[in-house]
Amino acid sequence: MITILLIFFPLLAALLLLLIKGEQVKNIALGAAIIEFVISIFAVMQFQHTADVQFQMNCNWINSLGISFHVGMDGISLLLVLLTTFLVPIIIFSSFKNNYKNPALFYSLILAMQMALIGVFVSLDGFLFYVFWELALIPIYFICLLWGGENRAKITFKFFVYTLSGSLLMLLGLIYLYQNTTAVDAEHLHTFNIDALYKAGRGLDAAHQGYVFIALFMAFAIKMPIFPFHTWQPDTYTTAPTPGTMMLSGIMLKMGTYGLIRWLLPVVPLGVEQWGHLAILLSVIGIIYASCIAIAQHDFKRLIAYSSIAHVGLISAGILALNVQGLQGAMVQMISHGVNVVGLFFIVDIIQQRTSKRDLESLGGIRNVNPQFAVLFLIILLGSVALPLTNGFIGEFLLLNGLYQYSAWFAAFAGLSVILGAVYMLRAYQKIMLGHTNDVTSSFAPLSGNEKTILVILCAAIIVFGIYPKPLLDISEPAAAKLAELIKLK
Repeated sequence: MITILLIFFPLLAALLLLLIKGEQVKNIALGAAIIEFVISIFAVMQFQHTADVQFQMNCNWINSLGISFHVGMDGISLLLVLLTTFLVPIIIFSSFKNNYKNPALFYSLILAMQMALIGVFVSLDGFLFYVFWELALIPIYFICLLWGGENRAKITFKFFVYTLSGSLLMLLGLIYLYQNTTAVDAEHLHTFNIDALYKAGRGLDAAHQGYVFIALFMAFAIKMPIFPFHTWQPDTYTTAPTPGTMMLSGIMLKMGTYGLIRWLLPVVPLGVEQWGHLAILLSVIGIIYASCIAIAQHDFKRLIAYSSIAHVGLISAGILALNVQGLQGAMVQMISHGVNVVGLFFIVDIIQQRTSKRDLESLGGIRNVNPQFAVLFLIILLGSVALPLTNGFIGEFLLLNGLYQYSAWFAAFAGLSVILGAVYMLRAYQKIMLGHTNDVTSSFAPLSGNEKTILVILCAAIIVFGIYPKPLLDISEPAAAKLAELIKLK
């Protein structure tokens, strides 16, 4: 029941918002998002630290095709649901200082997207997973198209075509697996049940598992994205309104990494063995490529967009390294990256609101007029560059450890992300915050109560889970160990 509530409460709130006019729309949207977060906290409190799928509901949906509305959560799903419900209230609250045309529609789309994202993370039926996957695309498409920046129509169309193409490849892969499921009974010849798809995929020979791997991996690679399927991302992140960018980077890209863990590794282990090396190579290339491009950027928002490609490349490589450390590191880093990148994009928004600038060369000396902002910015930045005792360190350490067990050479090159990340982030901080003030930054206004609250919450999460990550590891460890056993990892 709690899983159903997590899925449909945001949808009901979104529909309610469409009937409301006036400034109260913002407060109702925030209230609904906070209630959703409270529900997820209740789920965490009720969750038993085992590998079993809990809070399940399974009922027939399209009976003739063997499609069911089957949802539930294990530790992996629960962490991503928790991330989603934690970030959405922050994203909504961060938008309060902006006046969006037709706010009821704007906040309805955010809540509708939250519904679809949670649906992706809790689906235990392949067709249902695909439906929620596609539903998540629709709200963000309209958010970017209606409230985006310059050239938003062209850029959003490119984003839509890219992601839809990947989705169709995924659908083809799932249908092929469906056709190879064994009969349940005389009435249901095939099924999209996740366990049946696992069995069907593992029953294929190496060549056919390779075909399924390519179809599914490309869909997930586009969504994350990793090199060379990333070209839609920098423009979309830069053009989208800040709440849309936060949704994309903080939560939506986790659909791709989650897909690797839940719907690729256990389904086609021989395909992973055949093509996984190439997939890791692409991920590592993406880490170095995106980091080098980030160093050359002058637009701070675009710099963070490229840094996100580098971070997700390391997550992807760690997952495909096929060991428990890599899987655990991926889970922790997905949470950490979501928190850190939302904080960084919020900082971009604060700076742009006050100066109308994002160009690094136009800024400088903000610390001199707003030292409080400088401290909070620095904490989020240090989390992003994985300083020890911040949330980013735990995930990166486990990921590099897992990747080292797979290949020392891959780990060495992927480890450059730590150095390169420090270069472009500290360089950006230096240009924005240090030095002398100029005509643009000399009148930089103090933080509002809204802004201060959000930054303090994010900084607290960065420090607390950097010092004490045990709760996150305890939730995900049994499910990661079970997955490792399922794909016969050591």
